[in-house]
Amino acid sequence: MNLIQTIEAEEIGKLNQTDKIPEFRPGDTLRVGVRVVEGERTRVQNFEGVCIARSNRAMGSNFTVRKMSFGEGVERVFPLYSPNLDSITVVRKGDVRRAKLYYLRGRTGKRARIAERRDTRPEEAAAAAKTAPKADTKAAAKSEAKADTKTEG
Repeated sequence: MNLIQTIEAEEIGKLNQTDKIPEFRPGDTLRVGVRVVEGERTRVQNFEGVCIARSNRAMGSNFTVRKMSFGEGVERVFPLYSPNLDSITVVRKGDVRRAKLYYLRGRTGKRARIAERRDTRPEEAAAAAKTAPKADTKAAAKSEAKADTKTEG
């Protein structure tokens, strides 16, 4: 890695320690809290919509969120590591087969729906399965059955 990449990796590490960015993909419905400055006051404005694109370029990473506002499509590009982002919440996980969902721009109503992604296992069970050693249950059952027949005969 060159010097710029190492500096960017260090800064991303610092930002990940302070602000936890959830894992999300295109197709997921997100609620992004954006800090808005009005005069001397600041407030948080939520922007909720479908993530239609994600670009991962170290500190230049960004994602695009699209929502329908009063019948008009509104898209907004958010830098992932921006200090103006207050929070990112995954509202719903979408099941899509593409990385860029630009085809949603031409669709409205029911045609623009995205199916919900259902995880077959709860997250705790999935994490436990990754850490636990994988044992072939069928092979174990066969070896037990062979051991039983040898002791009987």
